[in-house]
Amino acid sequence: MSILESMCGVMILGSVNVDTFIYVDEFPAPGETILAMGGDMGLGGKGANQAVAASLLGTPVEFIGQVGHDGFADYIRGQFDAYGIDGQTLATSDSYPTGAAYITVNSAGENTICVVSGANTGIEPQDVQARVRQRFEANHENGTIALAQGETDIRLTETFAHECSSRGARFVLNLAPFVALSQATLHLANPLIVNEGEARQLLESVIGEYETLTGVESAQTAAQILAARVSPSVIITLGADGAVAAEGDSSWHQPAPVPEKIEDTTGAGDAFVGAVVSVLARGDSLREAVRWGVAAGSIAVERRGTTSSYPTLAQLELSLLSHTPVGAP
Repeated sequence: MSILESMCGVMILGSVNVDTFIYVDEFPAPGETILAMGGDMGLGGKGANQAVAASLLGTPVEFIGQVGHDGFADYIRGQFDAYGIDGQTLATSDSYPTGAAYITVNSAGENTICVVSGANTGIEPQDVQARVRQRFEANHENGTIALAQGETDIRLTETFAHECSSRGARFVLNLAPFVALSQATLHLANPLIVNEGEARQLLESVIGEYETLTGVESAQTAAQILAARVSPSVIITLGADGAVAAEGDSSWHQPAPVPEKIEDTTGAGDAFVGAVVSVLARGDSLREAVRWGVAAGSIAVERRGTTSSYPTLAQLELSLLSHTPVGAP
């Protein structure tokens, strides 16, 4: 059986924006005017980014999100169609404009981002509940992955997590940015995916401890603590150092391939998450999912843009064969 034949779907609750990119040599100082080296526009928002990353790997994706009644919405629907995600699944708000993000990228590939949430803030919990129920009434397949991030309203995330979990879906949470979700919701996350900063905030908020993450070893210890006390499994992403993960009594470090160059780090974490849920949707292990995730992130930083930098299935398989051995305990 091929990968695509064995794959179940992913249902994503998330934000969707139009990204405007500005490329500069150095970030301007306060009050300084500079000339940019170029600019671009693309699809964005953590939810949409992760949906694209998963869809490019052949995973069927359903999306719960909202846009405005404007030209940006038409652009987003067109992008969804181009990436194989049904744009008709997006709700339309008459009260809010489509979400937008303004991203400045310097010559080192670092970025600053300002987000105007717009229509992403106009969704109500009952809308999410109705969409989840509709999806599971129409399709009773086992193995569905339900994915949410920290960019959506806490009420929506908690409704989505409990509604999907009650219907047998595996809930995955990318707590980015960090928000104070209930312990009951965090306990449903399998895995819970955070970066180093979010892991520190989580340890302090939920456990009452502050764990200094200064490298792979301390991050792996933090993952073990969080997996024992917060969520059944935890992944902490480490940028160029790959990721660490903990599940049950096991924990491990997964190194990342070294990029040939770093062009733009925007959205690399979303490439990681999209690859993780894609692998889980086909029934593979968390260890294998993390391996695919770090490879996807490494490819993404080699290219400009967000969704335009994400690998296809063939590109990612080639990277995995060449550069990404399974992480060791």
